[in-house]
Amino acid sequence: MIKILLNDSMEKNLEEVLSAPSVVLEKGIDVTKKLGKGTYELEQVKRAHNFWLNLGPGFITGAADDDPSGIATYSQTGAQYGFQLIWLAAFTFPLMAIVQEMCARIGLMTGRGLAGNIRINYPKWVLYTCSILLFIANTLNIGADIGAMGKAVQLITPQMPFWFLTIAFTFFCLILQIFTSYEQYAKYLKYLVLVLFSYVGTAFIVHINYLQLLKHSIIPSITPSKDQLFLITGILGTTISPYLFFWQTSHEVEEEILHGKTSIRLRQGEVTNKEIKKMRIDVWTGMFLSNSVMYFVIATCAAVLYTHGITNITSAADAAAALRPLAGNFAFFLFALGIVGMGLLAVPILAGSAAYTIAESFNFRSGLYRKLHQARAFYGVIILAMLIGLAINFLGIDPIKMLIYSAVLNGLVAPLILFLIVHMTSNKKVVKDRVNGSLTAALGWYITGIMAISGIATIISLFVG
Repeated sequence: MIKILLNDSMEKNLEEVLSAPSVVLEKGIDVTKKLGKGTYELEQVKRAHNFWLNLGPGFITGAADDDPSGIATYSQTGAQYGFQLIWLAAFTFPLMAIVQEMCARIGLMTGRGLAGNIRINYPKWVLYTCSILLFIANTLNIGADIGAMGKAVQLITPQMPFWFLTIAFTFFCLILQIFTSYEQYAKYLKYLVLVLFSYVGTAFIVHINYLQLLKHSIIPSITPSKDQLFLITGILGTTISPYLFFWQTSHEVEEEILHGKTSIRLRQGEVTNKEIKKMRIDVWTGMFLSNSVMYFVIATCAAVLYTHGITNITSAADAAAALRPLAGNFAFFLFALGIVGMGLLAVPILAGSAAYTIAESFNFRSGLYRKLHQARAFYGVIILAMLIGLAINFLGIDPIKMLIYSAVLNGLVAPLILFLIVHMTSNKKVVKDRVNGSLTAALGWYITGIMAISGIATIISLFVG
């Protein structure tokens, strides 16, 4: 009996000894799998981080398109017509991306901003017409956005006086533009873009009829009427907007300067395919983000306001206030947060694009990378535009009228600037070997035609009953 037990024990020990290499191998495989998974996850994080670092001018420009005035337009669209016009988000996405990519190419290939290139290649009256109309339109837009930010904060904290909030926002934006370095300022703008996701979050909080949403997202629908025509032209004007053209080009130049290309000669060097690819990813990502936000704002207001018969929204703050009793405090807070965050992003860009345009038109020193004493005229335009925008809020002008006037001016100037952009990017003397392909050029002229019709329709709609 003892002998049998010893044999069993020996066999068991022998089995354990012989199994040891296999156990080690199995554990090694498990560890390798875990390490491999960790390495894969680390690699994914690294790729995401690099993607974020490569986003810049196009990403910020796309986000700036969703300023409080734009949010007001999208909110009115959803409140007044439900999901009917939501297909415009997908329709305008490639159009604005193509235009902004052309602007970026001009900046990369010439080392100058858009106004600087117009000054060199076209008659002065063309340049001055564009510059003056853009300055006026941007100033009105600044006024509307500053007012919208003030009203949004008042919704959250009613005890805060409107005059104090508008002045505080104005001087906060001025301090950031004038007294921070361009590198810091660009980072600030980039992180503000994340506020846009508040609108995406709001859409997922409210109840949406997804079948109807999908239907109207795919199938275009228009009701022939003056009001809808005006709203469509307003959407086109706020997505394919002149101030974005000037900002995109000048921001590309600022990025080049940040990387050591401090002279025109250095910036006019060869642009590699890798740089062009990076720019395209940046631009198309920014425009996709912009139009995604348009989509979710229209969807939210359609699902909540339109279905409850609230069809008259005159501002982004009105939309936020209307959401509160119907969708709850969280949805209201996210929407209001988006108004303030996007105002802080868009107002400096509106003022900055006006400053770039005026300074380059008259060949003044320009650039946010310069100190105040190095570009007094450039910063002077920023200060002037901001102060006029602030003052507009105390003149008793209806904010909706400000947006209408701004839309009319954009309708006048957008087709002209688009014509110049497409013409320059089709000219080897301007962009060298990076000219438009035949398809890009055709789409560019198509967009110019659409915006010309849109501008004419906007003006006619103001005078025809």
